[in-house]
Amino acid sequence: MSDRIIMRIGESLVAGGPPGTAAEPEVAIGEMDGPMGTAFANLLGNQVVGHSRVLALLNTDVMVRPPTICVSKVSVDNERYTSILMGTVQYATAMGVLDSVRSGVIPRDKANDLGIIVSVWLNPSVATDDKLDHKILFGIHRKATTLAITKAMRSEPSIDWLLENQDKVVHKYFEKGLKGEI
Repeated sequence: MSDRIIMRIGESLVAGGPPGTAAEPEVAIGEMDGPMGTAFANLLGNQVVGHSRVLALLNTDVMVRPPTICVSKVSVDNERYTSILMGTVQYATAMGVLDSVRSGVIPRDKANDLGIIVSVWLNPSVATDDKLDHKILFGIHRKATTLAITKAMRSEPSIDWLLENQDKVVHKYFEKGLKGEI
């Protein structure tokens, strides 16, 4: 890995919990004095109705480092959904970022130089689930954030792996479509 991190991209999908708790973050990580800083500032300053953009916080006034902005993939129009997104999931994202620094995936000496954009998926069904287990939801989103950051920082999957497995990996929704399941 070079000393300068211009921009790294990663994603992950962590499922396996109760319905609605899967997480599928997509991340971009880079030095704030380059294109990442421009993108970060534009997202933070150019709010869009229904797609909230908030800093990842441990609590209402404790921002994590590297600075991380959470962007919702789903249109937010429900107060309960917003509370879950801006509570449990925002907190899980913040913890995933700090887990990545603690493990060395993000160099600790770069914590003030990098910025992270996390595009967050939260299933809208959580807004109507009266038995939603916030601990499970938190754990899945924390793990997914950490995994997406790890994949970004390690440039995974590698191009060699992708070329070797190109005809072996089939997108699950394409496969379902072929079977007439969607």
